[in-house]
Amino acid sequence: MEKELLRLEHIDKFYGSRQILEDLNLVIHENEFLTLLGPSGCGKTTTLRLIGGFERPDKGRILFDGQDITNLPPERRQVNTVFQKYSLFSNMDVAENIAFGLKIKGKSAAYIRDKIKYALKLVNLDGYEHADVTALSGGQQQRIAIARAVVNEPKVLLLDEPLSALDLKLRQSMQRELVKIKRELGITFVFVTHDQEEALSMSDTVVVMNQGWVQQIGTPESVYNEPENAFVAGH
Repeated sequence: MEKELLRLEHIDKFYGSRQILEDLNLVIHENEFLTLLGPSGCGKTTTLRLIGGFERPDKGRILFDGQDITNLPPERRQVNTVFQKYSLFSNMDVAENIAFGLKIKGKSAAYIRDKIKYALKLVNLDGYEHADVTALSGGQQQRIAIARAVVNEPKVLLLDEPLSALDLKLRQSMQRELVKIKRELGITFVFVTHDQEEALSMSDTVVVMNQGWVQQIGTPESVYNEPENAFVAGH
């Protein structure tokens, strides 16, 4: 196994009086494709948001490469997120969407141009630089959202149910694309889904969550063959 990259220690998270996460402990390794699997409301998206810096835990801490990042804002973490709703800017073309984060960082025009070209090739959308994002299909928009995230060279890419809006055939195609992209980039993916087939087909490690805590961690094979969770066993 690759070396440890992320560690969540004894995480509690409340929204008001409702506890979303209870004593959550999780280790994520370099170059791992780790999937958080569970039904709606089990805490998987909250876990993702804590890693991304969009939420703070009420108890516990988050370590990145041995450093405590619990209170670091999102822009200071080596993490990028692809949300369920792709959040593309409709007033910008494809290239401008991909370049957005790089421009904020003050990168040169030549650097940005090269990165856009590389990212579009990675997601099989060569030549789409000046396309209108609103005219793209759901699958193409999803690829642009991934391209926009990866040009920032994160060590971790967080994906919050990014395939849920796609039809079955396109979803299966994008599952294969994501695995390919992850291999080419050599970075860590943390993927959130409620779809068991999706989790089992793509992941190195599956983390089954239930009502705010981790119920099982294992390879796709072990989770499928020896499920400890009724959500998995019943599908």
